[in-house]
Amino acid sequence: MMQQKKILVIDDEENMRHVLKTLLEKEGYQVFVAADGLEALSVLEKQPCDLILCDLRMPHMDGMAFLEAAMQRKISAPIITMSAYGTIDLALEAMQRGAYDYISKPFKPPEIVLVLKKAEERERLRQENIMLRREVQTRYGFDNIIGTSRAITAVLETVKKIAPFKSSVLITGESGTGKELMAKAIHYNSPRRDKTFLAINCGAIPEALLESELFGHKKGAFTGAIHDRRGFFEEADEGTLFLDEIGDLPLNLQVKLLRVLQENEIRRVGDDHAVPVDVRVIAATAKMLDQETAQGRFREDLYFRLSVLPVHMPPLRERTEDIPLLVDHFIKKYTARHGLQCKGITPDALAVLVRYSWPGNVRELENVIERALILADTDRIDLHALPEHLIAGQSATAPVADSVLSLKQQTRLLEERLIRTALQKTRGNKSKAAKLLGISYPSLLSKIADYGIEISDELV
Repeated sequence: MMQQKKILVIDDEENMRHVLKTLLEKEGYQVFVAADGLEALSVLEKQPCDLILCDLRMPHMDGMAFLEAAMQRKISAPIITMSAYGTIDLALEAMQRGAYDYISKPFKPPEIVLVLKKAEERERLRQENIMLRREVQTRYGFDNIIGTSRAITAVLETVKKIAPFKSSVLITGESGTGKELMAKAIHYNSPRRDKTFLAINCGAIPEALLESELFGHKKGAFTGAIHDRRGFFEEADEGTLFLDEIGDLPLNLQVKLLRVLQENEIRRVGDDHAVPVDVRVIAATAKMLDQETAQGRFREDLYFRLSVLPVHMPPLRERTEDIPLLVDHFIKKYTARHGLQCKGITPDALAVLVRYSWPGNVRELENVIERALILADTDRIDLHALPEHLIAGQSATAPVADSVLSLKQQTRLLEERLIRTALQKTRGNKSKAAKLLGISYPSLLSKIADYGIEISDELV
């Protein structure tokens, strides 16, 4: 059963209050009444309402004064104003002061009911929008970036600092490391969170169309331009524009993008006039832009302009201790999505996932887990549910102890064992060991210190 809507009728004429109360109660509303603005404020302190009908001409506190007081008190209920002395100027003034709509007296009952239903729908959509924004902000909160490794923790510390500012961000990293996810986290944790976030893949749009897509065009600027069109920069005004695969942007457009970043204005294709824009640009690439710059494929001045705040997303092979957490997260996500029953993953299957190099990074891991959940024959993901290429070539001589069931503990044991094996094979050469393990040299040094491994012991 739907909850009864509460409405406050404010009018100094007792007869009008009675007529409206009778009409609205028949329509299913719970009606409260007040003779002027002051009495209405007193009623609202005790009983918040969903809708307000307010006459404009009243003693003590008239409708215009009530509108101002309602705005100061942050009363969110839609306010519909009424007057027998209605003019366009009066209606406009009421709307400027915060009224949702205006009705001239005398009015027919269906007219007032229609306006109230429209106001209800508008308020429902507003509340729904607020809830959706909260859900999005929760989904892209920093707490939802999965991982406790030093590599990802360092990245999170950086983006939390840079999120509040407008300066451009350049996110680098291999494909599948979560660059767009991090861009959204930056946006939804910034002052621009309630504005537009637009994501554009610069490599996916044909070069002939890219300028028009980014900056818009004027009618007649080229064949097929039958009307004016706003580009992505105008669409994202006051918000954030995420330019993925920025390394694929043609050189001629790199010049124009640089001008936009410097001047904070765009010029539509075929237009002589500049349009001011307020857009935060977050760019991302899997390419090494410093190398692209050295080879003349990317402008150095644009590179420096974009990388005011650089962020590097580490590959999954350099944060293997995060794999159990990611596996658990994806299991929960896809069991809920597909209505599956899964209690987790077997230690042997997890060990395979930890040992794998993950060229496709987190995206590849997510796909593997979703596939495994669908194909699993038991209530746990086991070796039989994993793709063959993950298992092929992996040593079966290092079984996982059944006595230790903690995923985190198993991962640490396995990681330490692999590091010791690599150091033994390279006779203590840490640079070669890092290559064997598929991790960076600094990451290996950090792990050696973390596990308290003595190099001399590994040579025995």
